[in-house]
Amino acid sequence: MTREVDEAALKEMKVGAGVPRQLEACHTALVGGYVVEGHVPAEDINRLLTEHPAVVGLAVPGMPIGSPGMEQGGRKDPYDVLTFDRRGQTTVFSHH
Repeated sequence: MTREVDEAALKEMKVGAGVPRQLEACHTALVGGYVVEGHVPAEDINRLLTEHPAVVGLAVPGMPIGSPGMEQGGRKDPYDVLTFDRRGQTTVFSHH
């Protein structure tokens, strides 16, 4: 089920879901008990749901060119998909 959240309530949702401030991006989704923040590729979400790591979720801070929804022709800037935990600790989950 998809549910749209009013922008005024989005900040509260991010905080409640455990998204660290430094990882906040323009999109937030709750998927299979995880938080997906920003322009995370579907293949990484599928891997997250298959592997079930002990993390709060995945994030792509900012809006890197070439990430899903940010396509600009053939240009693709390198970016990392990060895992994060409740303490704000991050690790690189994948590199694109």
